[in-house]
Amino acid sequence: MIITGHLDGDSRCRTGNLYKSSRHILKYIIFSGNNNGQLLMCISGCGGTGKSQLIRALTKYFLVTKRIQMMLKLAPTGIAAAEIDGMTIHSFLGEKCNSGKARKIKPGDLKLEKEWALVECLLIDEISMVGLTLLVKINRIICAAKPTDPQVPFGGVNVIFFGDYLQYQPVYDVPLHTDFTLPVK
Repeated sequence: MIITGHLDGDSRCRTGNLYKSSRHILKYIIFSGNNNGQLLMCISGCGGTGKSQLIRALTKYFLVTKRIQMMLKLAPTGIAAAEIDGMTIHSFLGEKCNSGKARKIKPGDLKLEKEWALVECLLIDEISMVGLTLLVKINRIICAAKPTDPQVPFGGVNVIFFGDYLQYQPVYDVPLHTDFTLPVK
């Protein structure tokens, strides 16, 4: 199931630490995680609309339900990764700074399969800075770690993208979105 959501950050609807729209999305993600189908979701919104609070709420849910080992949080930069208490995408890929050498992936890699055995949910923040090549690398690693039907993206893991597509584009990579500043013909 592929879903997109947009947060508008209407402060009049804010209760607790989440806006009303964020609470609806949180409930949807939690209930979807209990179903058998894969969830592919993109949550967009400008700064201050509650994306980071939603990530914190999801993290808290996984902690409280003693399933935190089932969640992996990634971001393209160190600051963004620290903000969500995650890791950088390049660290996840096993790439050293400026080397560009990708992690060696072999089918049946027991270490890789063990790393991913419990992971059911992947959150990627600042998705506007993630390019097509980087996303393909992530997909390739997860598919090698979670042997399923090769046509199933991300090895069947639930993936949720967070970000604002009007912010920074990826460096030296093809963006996952069109340039929204260009006039529509």
